[in-house]
Amino acid sequence: MSGIIVVGVDGSATARKAAEAARDLAVALGATLHVVSAFDTDRTEVYGSGSDKWIVSDAGAAEKVAKDVAAGLAVAGLTVTYSAVRGKPAEALVKEAERSDARMIVVGNRRMHGLGRVLGSIANSVAHTASCDVYIANTYGAD
Repeated sequence: MSGIIVVGVDGSATARKAAEAARDLAVALGATLHVVSAFDTDRTEVYGSGSDKWIVSDAGAAEKVAKDVAAGLAVAGLTVTYSAVRGKPAEALVKEAERSDARMIVVGNRRMHGLGRVLGSIANSVAHTASCDVYIANTYGAD
């Protein structure tokens, strides 16, 4: 199996653990790893002093998270890409997997037990809406 494996990250330790599982799967399967960070709103603020201006946005922050995680996952022989996608996390992952024709989405099992299991979780939403395979990585103990 080659193709693309999509993994969602948000900067948390549990997301990092899921991303490491996705990296290991991508290496074993000869796939490209695509790291995605979602942002729900697109607030933008401009800061400046004189002619110097800095633009800070939710999209930029999400892209930085994805880029930093992607850089930390790099190993020889593995292609790692990253992006920020607008939407709620589960919707953004499914949308990006469809856009890139991914073979698999990897998500962590955070909030899949207790009350979170009843109310829903990102993994649960992805598993019920994705048109590709979904791998739910064990991320317990990563917090």
